[in-house]
Amino acid sequence: MARSQSNRKKTPVVRSEVEPRRKKTAAAGSVRNLDDPQIYINRELSLLEFQRRVLQEARDEANPPLERLKFLAILGSNLDEFFMVRVAGLKEQVAAGVVDLPPDGMTPAEQLDQVRKLASELMAEARDCLSYELQPLLEREGIHIRNYEDLTPAQKATVDRYFEEVIFPVLTPLAFDPGRPFPHISNLSLNLAVLIRDQVHKERFARVKVPGTLPRLLCIERLKTGPRKNGHGAGQLHFTWIEQVIAANLHYLFPGMEVVESHAFRLTRNADMVIQELEAGDLLETIEEGVRLRQFGSVVRVTVGSAMPSHIRNILISNLQLHPHDIFNVEGLLGLSGLMTLTSVDRHDLKYPAFLPALPAALRELNSDDDIFAAIRRHDILLHHPYDSFTPVIDFLRQAARDPNVLAIKQTLYRVGKDSPVVEALLEARENGKQVAVLVELKARFDEESNINWAKALEREGVHVIYGLLGLKTHSKIALVVRREGERIRRYMHLSTGNYNAVTAHLYTDLGLFTCDDQIGADSTDLFNYLTGYSDKRQYRKLLVAPINLRDEMTRLIRREIEHQKAGRPGHLIFKMNSLVDKPIIKLLYRASQAGVKIDLLVRGICCLRPGFPGLSENIRVISIVGRFLEHSRIYYFRNGGQDEIYLGSADLMPRNINSRVEVLFPIEDLRLVRHLRDGVLATHLADNVKVRCLLTSGAYEYVRPESGAKAVNAQESFLQQRAAPN
Repeated sequence: MARSQSNRKKTPVVRSEVEPRRKKTAAAGSVRNLDDPQIYINRELSLLEFQRRVLQEARDEANPPLERLKFLAILGSNLDEFFMVRVAGLKEQVAAGVVDLPPDGMTPAEQLDQVRKLASELMAEARDCLSYELQPLLEREGIHIRNYEDLTPAQKATVDRYFEEVIFPVLTPLAFDPGRPFPHISNLSLNLAVLIRDQVHKERFARVKVPGTLPRLLCIERLKTGPRKNGHGAGQLHFTWIEQVIAANLHYLFPGMEVVESHAFRLTRNADMVIQELEAGDLLETIEEGVRLRQFGSVVRVTVGSAMPSHIRNILISNLQLHPHDIFNVEGLLGLSGLMTLTSVDRHDLKYPAFLPALPAALRELNSDDDIFAAIRRHDILLHHPYDSFTPVIDFLRQAARDPNVLAIKQTLYRVGKDSPVVEALLEARENGKQVAVLVELKARFDEESNINWAKALEREGVHVIYGLLGLKTHSKIALVVRREGERIRRYMHLSTGNYNAVTAHLYTDLGLFTCDDQIGADSTDLFNYLTGYSDKRQYRKLLVAPINLRDEMTRLIRREIEHQKAGRPGHLIFKMNSLVDKPIIKLLYRASQAGVKIDLLVRGICCLRPGFPGLSENIRVISIVGRFLEHSRIYYFRNGGQDEIYLGSADLMPRNINSRVEVLFPIEDLRLVRHLRDGVLATHLADNVKVRCLLTSGAYEYVRPESGAKAVNAQESFLQQRAAPN
């Protein structure tokens, strides 16, 4: 039954000001048991709270219509991954009878019940947003998403002709009867469950897969005219769903049969590969096999329309070995990620304004006789993407590839994308006789196939390719260029919080540093020796490297802040990261709060720390920003008694990052850059009162809105405006 109109739109809770949070050191006797499950938030529930914040962006009327639609598509993709990995893991724990509990004390079964409930609510709210908010808005802008049955006769004729000419030859109906087993249904595939009746009135079941090689949304005007040079154009556009077109034309697939009914369903499988590295003779072959088997993982979710009758559901439950709880009823669209194709419509008036990334002054000032190496020798250079261009990173590698004085290039690659100018530069370097060594992390989830292809391409050209370390995922982002300069060798480094991906560098906020610091250079050489050879080096000069010294050093730096506070030098920590999960670090932050240290945590996604507990965490504020760009940078600021220290890098404060990944945090030592990060980047994020949400003790998030008369601050827009302002 459809929900009532009064329940269709749920306005996010808004408060006018942040609750008072800065209190003095907790009184004696108020110390809590730091193992008490009540003071931790469940990881899975916190991740779903992040998805709720994504949904709020889709409902935010300040965002352009097609951008709001994109947030819905992102939410759909995020929930797909959540079920493929997190829910699949919980189901395996329940089946295995796992008794170890997370810090919050919830059993796997309890977590599974809660995430199913919350995920169902999110899916329902998202479809309400599409049906009752975004579709009417897009209608007014001339973009019409129509069900097949609502098309005009002329429109139906157009899509039916497309079905006959293009769709029909691709389809393969698969029967299910005593002579033919139930067909395999691949991960994330959209399907039609079809019931047909033969000439002797016997009913039979068949499955038709909706081809993923064709557009999910069919633009009727484009079907008439063919592709246009500039996209769909700005006139009236009408779209319909391909699965509905197929359903309306099923009689072509089953001639001589009566199509009794058909119902769409979408399937999600366990896609988290467990790599048995100790038994794997060849990691490349093992990963390749794992990618293939991902399509055959156990089923964790099937979404169906509410109109699907019980006899069809029972066929799916029986043959896919489902628990009834694994069937999710939805009103309307199956697979919100399919909306992403609509965001490519050529309607710039319905999207965020375009912007041109800037170049830092140090690179704008280069003359014809200068090069990027000369600029780095003058002083360290900081890039803040996407506000600053990613082009200097590509230029750095291209110049290294062509410079006769460059002897070697070493680099880690985690997610580089399908068309990678970074890899092209490395291939050019090898063609020019440079020594090139690249660690390609094959275990980068859902990018394994792309990375395998790049690894093979690099190997074919003679590049030294390393696939990763036994039992560890290499997540660090570093490029090292070794250059002969007169009688000496100088090392140039690019270290980053983000991937060497030219596409996502325009969509994610990240920070990168160019430096030729001798000690960081020596550390970088030691790091690559650790990655490519045999090394048990435990001491690094300046870099914090997981799993070697990062935990110990992070612990030391937080404890130092506590000692400063106790000595009367006000302590302050500002940590910006994607996720905060690690229990020992959370306990240490609780102790710092109890000592009176002021703590600001900017956590985009998961946060298992509970702020606001009296005597425990009332000196901690946790905020989250979801906006136009994905907040991906990690910044760790320590006031250090007035001698500020800042580290940037690839590591979040999660057990997997600290214990089982190769991560790098690197120091920012140029005082100009320290001030810029403290007073510019971090201060602007902390001042945001437009996109920011504040984490409450309950685990819920509330918007923070400017007080009456106060200036509205949108951190991401502020950074864009700064780059656009004339010098």
